[in-house]
This record gives sequence, structure tokens and C-alpha cells, in this order.
Amino acid sequence: MDDAELAAALESIMLVVDEPVGELQLAQVLEQPVERIARVLEDVSARYTAAGHGIDLRRAAGGWRLYTRPEYAQYVERFVLDGQSVRLTQAALETLAVVAYKQPVTRSRISAIRGVNCDGVMRTLVTRGLIEECGTEPETGAYLYRTTSLFLEKLGLNSVDQLPPLAPFLPDDVEEVLDASG
Repeated sequence: MDDAELAAALESIMLVVDEPVGELQLAQVLEQPVERIARVLEDVSARYTAAGHGIDLRRAAGGWRLYTRPEYAQYVERFVLDGQSVRLTQAALETLAVVAYKQPVTRSRISAIRGVNCDGVMRTLVTRGLIEECGTEPETGAYLYRTTSLFLEKLGLNSVDQLPPLAPFLPDDVEEVLDASG
């Protein structure tokens, strides 16, 4: 493996680590001497700096990791914060409504109510902090979900008891529809 290939392999690894990784671990994974790993990491770091890249490879907490350069912090911060204010999709809103009105509720029950698999949407809602696991169903062992305090905060509610009643939004023949589907 020449230096260019080693540098590329190190860059690839640095892109996926979520905490600084040590030279010894990198040397073991790449089957290279620690001294060579250290030298190539120093070279890559110097190249990033010399070229004025928006990222920096640096030593921290006993290892190496990619960081954004401080002079671009305002843009990174704006991107991260804007990403959190992205609107929910229709599927996410429907799933969130089912959780809010039926909690605690399992994924399978939510999927049955919506008529579609909700796994991806559930992950999104958990990631955004709007719903959380709250135990398991005794009969099946399936995880139960409920809304979070962030959900209440975003809706300006003190509790889910303050959610509006569903009855005005249901069709007049809801009993017939439920009987036919049961």
C-alpha cells in the first residue's frame, strides 16, 4: 500500500468515526506500522490546512478525528439548527397523532391503524425527540411508545389531556366503517 492509498484509507475511516481514534487501532486495522500511520495522518492534516479545506484532521483526546474549521462554525450551526426545524411529513404527522391519542402504543398497533408499515417514521420521531419508548407490552414483549415533553412543548400543552377531541374529525359513519373492517 503506497502513501496515497494509505491516506485515502485513513480519510475514509476518519469520515465514519464518532470519537477520536488512536494511531495504534488504525495501525492494527490497516496492518501498518504505527509510525507510518502517524506520519501519514500528519501529512493529511497539513494538506487540509495548506489547501484551506473546511475540515481539519487533528489530534484530540488521544486520537485523531475530523473537525470543521472554527471560521465556518456559523454556517455549520445554521445548517444543523435549520435541519431540526424541518417540517414533518404527512406520514410522520399521522403516526405522531396515533401515538398521541393511543399511547402507550406498539409499532404494530400504529401500523394496523395507519394501514402501512411505520418503522422508518417511528425512527424519525424518536430521533427528533417527539416520541420515546416507555416499556414493553406484557403479552407480546413489544416496545410501547408515548409522546415526550418536547412534543407537549412544541404544541404548547401541559399534558395530552389537552389534545382536542377526535370526534369532530371522524366521519359520521365511523361505527359502520369500524364494524366492516373488524
